[in-house]
Amino acid sequence: MTITGDRLQRLARSTADELPGVSHGRPFTDKLDVYKVAGKVFLIVTDDPDEQIITVKAEPEYARSLRQRHESITVGRYLNKRHWISLAAGREITATLVKDLVADSYELVAASVPARHRHRTG
Repeated sequence: MTITGDRLQRLARSTADELPGVSHGRPFTDKLDVYKVAGKVFLIVTDDPDEQIITVKAEPEYARSLRQRHESITVGRYLNKRHWISLAAGREITATLVKDLVADSYELVAASVPARHRHRTG
């Protein structure tokens, strides 16, 4: 089953909302819903009906591998192109992949935060 842009974004949001210490808001523009852990971005949901994408952090080699295997995964929009990827709707994008990438992004970002700050929101 092909995942739609709307479902992609709902899955990303619901996955992020279930993780501890997560906050979100629109600090850059009203079309970007930004999710953070301990004040650091791990997910951006683009609220534009013409461009329903999400952007997550990934290990550089894994990100490159994903881009090679999935045409709906591209270099990250808005952020460092080596460490971030953007996902759009596509037949090769599954609910499991979306959930895993959001959770992995959260873990990568949380691991970079000193332990005493990890459950702080903002």
